[in-house]
Amino acid sequence: MPARNRRLPRHLSWPLTPSDLDAALGERMTRVERLYFSDRPHEDGSLLGIQWYGVNVHPTLRSRLSLTVGPLPATERAAARQILVRTCLPEVAAWIDEMVAASETWRQAGHYRHWRLAGDSGVTHRDDFDPYR
Repeated sequence: MPARNRRLPRHLSWPLTPSDLDAALGERMTRVERLYFSDRPHEDGSLLGIQWYGVNVHPTLRSRLSLTVGPLPATERAAARQILVRTCLPEVAAWIDEMVAASETWRQAGHYRHWRLAGDSGVTHRDDFDPYR
């Protein structure tokens, strides 16, 4: 992301750009109502998160889909980007497809999935309140 658009200290960088997300998700991006680039690293190391807000939340969030990209040390950006584009973004696409096809019961509640790096070439994820696996 260009420096003029940054809200990050120089030592941090986002591993994905809006263009990366558009390229990987295509028409699915029209379902994402909130795209957020976090200005600080997540405590659990999450770099990418998708969240469906069900109907039992504040009315402004009700039945909305949110996508969040977290920062990481700038020196790790290139390697993380490759892994996220190759592994996580196809999973995000599948998650959105499953959300669209989900039952009304599933859609009533909130759900999320977060991804973080695991070692040099992999990622791990967690769903809802489950631990990373």
